[in-house]
Amino acid sequence: MAKVLNQDEPVPASKGGIPYWVKITIVFFLGWVALYATRAILNPVMDNIQAEFSLSAAQLGLISSIFFIGYAGLNVPSGILGDKIGKKKVLVPGVILFGIMAAVTGMMPSFTLFMIAWLLVGIFQGFYYGPQYGLSSEAIPKKHITLGSAIINSGMAFGLSAGYFISSYTVGTLGMSWRAPFYVIAIPVVLIGLAMWWVIKERPKTAAGDSAGEAKPKLKMKELFSRNLVFAYITIFCAIYAFFVVVTWIPYYLQHARGIDGTEVAVVSSLVPWAAIPGSILFSWIADRMGKRRPVLLVMLPLSIIAIVSIVAFDSMWVLYAALIGYGIFGKISTNPVLVAVVADNAPKHALSTAFGFYNFIGMCGSILAPYITGFLTDVTGTLNAGFYFAGVLLVIGTISVLFIKENNRPNVEGAAS
Repeated sequence: MAKVLNQDEPVPASKGGIPYWVKITIVFFLGWVALYATRAILNPVMDNIQAEFSLSAAQLGLISSIFFIGYAGLNVPSGILGDKIGKKKVLVPGVILFGIMAAVTGMMPSFTLFMIAWLLVGIFQGFYYGPQYGLSSEAIPKKHITLGSAIINSGMAFGLSAGYFISSYTVGTLGMSWRAPFYVIAIPVVLIGLAMWWVIKERPKTAAGDSAGEAKPKLKMKELFSRNLVFAYITIFCAIYAFFVVVTWIPYYLQHARGIDGTEVAVVSSLVPWAAIPGSILFSWIADRMGKRRPVLLVMLPLSIIAIVSIVAFDSMWVLYAALIGYGIFGKISTNPVLVAVVADNAPKHALSTAFGFYNFIGMCGSILAPYITGFLTDVTGTLNAGFYFAGVLLVIGTISVLFIKENNRPNVEGAAS
């Protein structure tokens, strides 16, 4: 008779081969490459889209905002659905469908139809976060949870860089239509979705739908609003707002304020994601070694404030490069796996997918607001600087929130409960 896993037991290693948690870490890394590459193809061609559809800066920012309305709006429902019918059944179709819709977006002849198609890409991407982190939190051994999340998370950096280069090279260097990147990205995304279908395993389910043959506890909403989770939500909102100010507007800022064009835009913009890879892994390793998240976050967030303000505060190109690298090392991509560990430490075990979906929904509300508010501030002030300074103010609020996280009261960490 097949053994049924209990809630605290990781999915077993593949017999005589690579451990399952390593495989799932790799495939989820590729998932984030797919998500962020698809998003990032938009940014270097914003000028082209603005010209074709005669848009204001606020309307241009609205393209990203509408995408993230769809993405954030599906985070909680997809997390709940993943806990009910199976995380794999929610996650994999979402990946394949957003790849297909990316190609459809490139075909749209009017701004309205373009926005509708791009919204659908965001909706299908919204199937990913909660089920993915629910699956990875079940599969990765607790001693490697932050580092494993950091490796998965680094796919965002590779994806951002890949998306920037696909757009900049096909349009800026090869002179292709701004629509071409949308067609190009669809192929690898669908292939990654198929790879996930092959690799991902669900925990064995009983007829009642639980993992251990016992009645599954009913989720109470107050369980998603413990002290530590609330302050994690506030922190991720502020961090994601600032992040999407940077990734949405940096290519535009480089073109209009710094006079950088073509593939050089991709190279300079990619300083953020490439710097984030070692930063993410280093700080996650430190957090795992310390067994604490709060001290690490209290170093990273203040340094990310300095970096994001410095991007626009100085005229020197060398300061700009240093600020982008600094933001990559200390910014959202690096802080996210540490905050994911905070959620894993404190979320109800019987509803991990729902908890991660809710966490990301709150955070991604920042991604809805950031592109439009930054565009609006640019229209009002005539410069992007105000948008970056406002992001810095929100990061101050995020830093204050971390101060209220209690490390001695983490329900899922043995010996931490007070």
